[in-house]
Order: sequence, then C-alpha cells, then structure tokens
Amino acid sequence: MKKVLINGLKILLLLILAACGPVSRDQSENLSAGPIKVEVRQESGKYVLFRWGEPYKIKGAGLSGDIKSLKAHGGNSFRTWSIDNEKETGQEVLDKALIHGMTVALCFYIQPERHGMDYDDRGEVEAQFQRVKKEVLKYRDHPALLMWVIGNELNLGYTNPKVYDAVNEISKMIHELDPNHPTTTTVASIDKKLAEDIRSRAPDLDLLSIQLYGAIVNLPGYLKEAEWEGPYMVTEWGATGHWEVGTTAWGAPVEQTSTMKAGNYLNSYEVAIQPYSDQCIGNYVFLWGQKQERTPTWYGLFLDSGEKTESVDVMHYIWNGDWPENRSPRIDSVKLDGKEAGMNIYLKADREYTAIVHMFDYEGDTLTYMWEIRPESTDLKEGGDYEEAPETIEGLIVDSKVSEISLQAPNKEGAYRLFVYAYDGNNNAAHANIPFYVE
Repeated sequence: MKKVLINGLKILLLLILAACGPVSRDQSENLSAGPIKVEVRQESGKYVLFRWGEPYKIKGAGLSGDIKSLKAHGGNSFRTWSIDNEKETGQEVLDKALIHGMTVALCFYIQPERHGMDYDDRGEVEAQFQRVKKEVLKYRDHPALLMWVIGNELNLGYTNPKVYDAVNEISKMIHELDPNHPTTTTVASIDKKLAEDIRSRAPDLDLLSIQLYGAIVNLPGYLKEAEWEGPYMVTEWGATGHWEVGTTAWGAPVEQTSTMKAGNYLNSYEVAIQPYSDQCIGNYVFLWGQKQERTPTWYGLFLDSGEKTESVDVMHYIWNGDWPENRSPRIDSVKLDGKEAGMNIYLKADREYTAIVHMFDYEGDTLTYMWEIRPESTDLKEGGDYEEAPETIEGLIVDSKVSEISLQAPNKEGAYRLFVYAYDGNNNAAHANIPFYVE
C-alpha cells in the first residue's frame, strides 16, 4: 500500500510539472514510478481490464497527431504500430504519455509474410525474437505502459500459420520477463480458421485485438461464427474502408464526406462496440491524426493542416456524453457539373465546369473554403503501408475560397479528384471529394 501511495504521488507531481510547462527527460526519469500492474480479469461472466487494482476503461485512439488534443477531448490511451517511429523513440512516446496522464498499448513491429518474412526460417524467427526481447527489457517498467501488442494484422495475406507460433513464443517470453502487462496481437477481421489458428498456436495471449472498418457492424456475428468466447479489443475502427465502397467505372473508390463518416463512427460504436462490453474490454479508434491512404482525407480524424472534423466531435461525445462547445461544420451536398460523387463524371479536357457545396454550421460561424484538384493516386499499398500523396494541380480554379466555383478540366486524359474543404475559423473543418475522368 505504501509503494502504491508513493508511486501515485510521483505521477501526480509529474502531471503538476507538466501543467506548468515542458517536462525534461531528466525530470521524467527521476520521477518514474515503476511498473503499474495491468491485467484482464473475468468477474461474474464479464471480462474487465484492471490497472492498479481498479477497472480501467480505455478511451483510446491510434495516435499519429497531437496528444494534447486527444487528452482534451477525453481520451486516456493510445496505441502505436511500432516501438520507435520516424519521429520518436519508444522512450519518448512513453514519457510523453506519462506527462499527459495517458497510457500506451505499445506495439512491436513483427514482420508479416507480405513484407518478405519466412516463418519456416528459424534463424529469421529467432533474430526477431531477440530484437523484441531487448525492447521488452527496455520498456517493461515504464508506468505509462498499458499492454504489449505483438504485431499488426499478421493475418493479412498470410499462408503460413507458424506466424502465430512465433507470436506465442514472444508472448511467453514477455510473461516471463514482465508479469505486469498483458499481451495481444491484432488481426484484420476474424473468421473461424483464423480464430482456430490463434487458439491452437498462440494460447499464451491474454486477449485478441480485432480491426474492422465498415464491416465492424458485423463483428458480433463474426465472433459468434468463429466461436471466439475470450476477451478482445477493437484496435482499429472508423471510416468505411476504400475496399468496402462503390467505385466509378474507371475503378476509383468513392469516398464519403466527413459528415457521412461521422454518422458511421457513431453508428459503429453504438451497434458493434458499446453493447458488447462484457467481452470487449476496450477500443482504439483510427486515426487521431492524418495520413495519405488512397486520399489525404480517407482515414484521418484531422486534416493535414490540423483542423478537426466531425468524427472528432463524435469521439468527444462517446467519451464525455456531450458534444464539444464548438462543433465542426456539416456538408449537406457537393456536386460537380450537377452530379454527385459516384455518378461516373466525365469531363472534356480544358473545358469550363462548375462545382458547388452546401454547408451547415451549428454555431453559425462564417465558413471559408478551399478547392483543389489532384490526380487519382497511383501509389497504392496494402495494410496501411506508406503511400505518397499526388500533388495538387495548380491554375485550374480561379477562386477557390467560395462555395461555388468554376474550374477548368485538366488537359491530360486520366482520373482525377476534386477536393473541397470548409473551415469555420475555430480549428474545425469539413471535407469532401468527387472523382472524375477527363476524356
């Protein structure tokens, strides 16, 4: 009891220092409270995550953006996809979480088959095991650590189930070295074969983490068919995936507006996550930040310029029970040449056309606009791997700061998208895009 009290006082002091300004790494290390026990328990037929002996409800997101905004909107935890990233080390990630009073589901990069890993090669498997072991020893005592995530979507395109033998070996090693934190692995969806592979080959895992997008509304049925009765989390969910939507005649996926997406976020949570808390111990929405994947707006909750969208408002509502004071603007409709996205819009090269967007703002804020044209992305990857965003084509829109514009179609045949953004001046925005083809 005395140790718990001392550790709590250390963390409280660190949070007070953080409120007064940036906390140095020396301060963080000197105030490190040591490991905090986290475990999954089954009580009265319900699975519950406990941290420091108390039930812990994850209000989480996959983080690639601003941790302060996640905290401000009610989040208390975030997940990663690797120990180190291109900007921060694992130590810096965990220290940042501690300073802001948050926890981390820390993910090891486990090489999937689609990236060239051969799980029949014992040398490769052992080298990966030893790399992970060093990372466990380095971070196991950090007080911001919530759990270990052993790989991301290793089932995506897999043919060799021995990948889950490797996952189990790592999980057993973690439990031997770190008795304070549970282990999991994430999977892209779930079916009976996959569930059986994991049950038989990776029984040491404490829980399973499942990732679904538009199809998340089917998750309860998938779990029933797979006969998965153990605890689980949903560690990626959000926008309807680019593989789940209709396409144009030339194969371009039709992206929903930010308003449509926000409605789907709320529906997904209320239908597939909230009612199943007896088995689902937590969730991490995707993505608290921005990334290019098919388009620059498809999966991020924020624009690359930093403004939040309506989906952030939805997460605020889910985590707090009320809406933010100033909400993001709503898109009622957007049309190019009188047609909506998905209507196979063909334009003639160099000809003039009009586009219009109709908006609504809850507080009546004055809206400003930006329109842009980009070629359809050709750098297409799988499983969220890095994609390069196509460049904006300049000079085709005379005045892009109004709700109705005239544009000149590009002079080169091919597939393009017209993007529109609306800003309310309070760090909120809405977005939409329309694919079109130039003949």
